[in-house]
Amino acid sequence: MSDYALYYWSVPFRGQFVRAVLAYAGKDWTEGGDAAISELMNGPVKDMPIPFMGPPMLVDKKAGFAIAQMPAIILYLGEALNLMPNTPALRAMTMKIVNDANDLIDEITLDGGREMWTKKRWQEFLPRLEKWMSLWEETGRRHGLKAHSGFLLGGTGPGVADIVTATLWSTMTDRFSKIEAILGETAPMTAALTRRIADLPPLAKLSAKARQDYGDTYCGGQIEASLRKVIDA
Repeated sequence: MSDYALYYWSVPFRGQFVRAVLAYAGKDWTEGGDAAISELMNGPVKDMPIPFMGPPMLVDKKAGFAIAQMPAIILYLGEALNLMPNTPALRAMTMKIVNDANDLIDEITLDGGREMWTKKRWQEFLPRLEKWMSLWEETGRRHGLKAHSGFLLGGTGPGVADIVTATLWSTMTDRFSKIEAILGETAPMTAALTRRIADLPPLAKLSAKARQDYGDTYCGGQIEASLRKVIDA
């Protein structure tokens, strides 16, 4: 019996960060499924495991604890599974990276599809996307990341910052080859780190399962359709 239940839609996107941390730590979990998520969201707040507006939401069944919001879930798992750095400064930097990832995927989906992508919007966004990439590159450079070695915030092994970084960029670039090319040119050390971490057996296995379960889907819906249209143009 698994210790965790994850409630997230049947797409990679925001839920994939939670899946990646659990997978890297060797933890099993169940997926609540789209119908259960909709039922919880549409039901009374008093019946929710934790008050939340939308997934992801995680239930730690062994601890009897539920938490929502991707960065909060990652912080909880990082602390519980001993994947966080051991100084306050590096823990803060880790959460800065997690929140940056959360902000970026909001931007690349235009706040969850409040608007659709047009060719003009995408062209105007590209310099900002490159700037996002440069944030990861400069963070790694300042902490000793090299082209083919090291980790984003130093240390002797992958932590939450590395897992989140690899999940962010590998999930995106595996589905959008033109973004992969931009990342390789703009942030080559970040691209190399992403591949090294994503190729670790538990994360490679998770990626293969995502392909099996979700195909080429990234975030789904009309916003993904508009994103694919402008990127492939």
